[in-house]
Amino acid sequence: MMKKFLAVATAAMMVSSGILMAHTVAKKGMKADLVLMPKFLGILVFDQANQGAQEAHKELQNPGKLEFLGPTPENSVAGQIEILTTATTQGQDGIMISNNAGDQLAPAAKSARNKGMTVVTWDSPIPSAEGEQLFIAQVDFNETGTVMADMAMNIMGNAGGDFAVLSASPDAANQNAWIAAMKEALKAPKYSSLNLVDVVYGDDQSEKSYNQALALVDKYPNLKLIMAPTTVGIAAAAKAMQDEGLCDQVKTSGLGLPAEMVSYTMNDCAPEFALWSFVDLGYLSYYATYLIATGQMEGIPGETFKAGRMGYYNVEKDPTRAEGLRVLMGPFTVYDKSNVEAASN
Repeated sequence: MMKKFLAVATAAMMVSSGILMAHTVAKKGMKADLVLMPKFLGILVFDQANQGAQEAHKELQNPGKLEFLGPTPENSVAGQIEILTTATTQGQDGIMISNNAGDQLAPAAKSARNKGMTVVTWDSPIPSAEGEQLFIAQVDFNETGTVMADMAMNIMGNAGGDFAVLSASPDAANQNAWIAAMKEALKAPKYSSLNLVDVVYGDDQSEKSYNQALALVDKYPNLKLIMAPTTVGIAAAAKAMQDEGLCDQVKTSGLGLPAEMVSYTMNDCAPEFALWSFVDLGYLSYYATYLIATGQMEGIPGETFKAGRMGYYNVEKDPTRAEGLRVLMGPFTVYDKSNVEAASN
């Protein structure tokens, strides 16, 4: 396991908390065996993140291996713990985790850290931050709640009404944080007409999400919107409403891929949704992990590093959790009929 701290290239200087710190620019060609772990395999956005990580791996000329390893959807929690434990036993230099196991992953993460492995999360953090060195946040999680509340208001209008959330799994830290942030945002007077009636889970499985969407319609006859902060859930819900001829009655929104949502947006089943680039998220996550695993960066508050084509990023305390550090990527893109076709190509 590589522990030697190496000198870094300095592109510029900054002052952070009164301390003079360097902008770290990666030295290429250093060896680090790394693992990229999604919540589970078979989801397009995670494949896109792998594409970005592979791009960075090649760009940095890392002679080590980059493996894309994930569990199956039905065994996600235990599978993620097993993959992390195995990577630790095998002496991998670093792992990048989109956490689907909540704090259940923390003991394995702490064990990995104790044995010298770099543990970085992306997309979905360890809620307590135990065992995690750094979280690569796609967007500010509090902002996500406001974006969802705004989209609900835009779609439902000032009259508002009943809407429900179709989430991924109950243990998905990012989903839970976004929903909590949306509930907090809904307390503002401007959203007083919006009535959140339920939160259900489709476990990021298309068929289960599809059925959960239909069950919501049956349970709540006045439902006007299904908000799904998951790319699997939003596509499944939109298809369910389309198949049942309910798009005029119940709209769909949330976080989705333009390529998967374009037809539902153009036919007004899902008038508006949002997302960020998962390719960029994988690319940025790899850069941060490579720099820490090769000793070029410590991953402490105030550090700034260059992530190749994406430019400079800061390590900061995560304001959305009691503990933990983050690198904030951003931004959101909100899609509607004006831009979804161009983005889906």
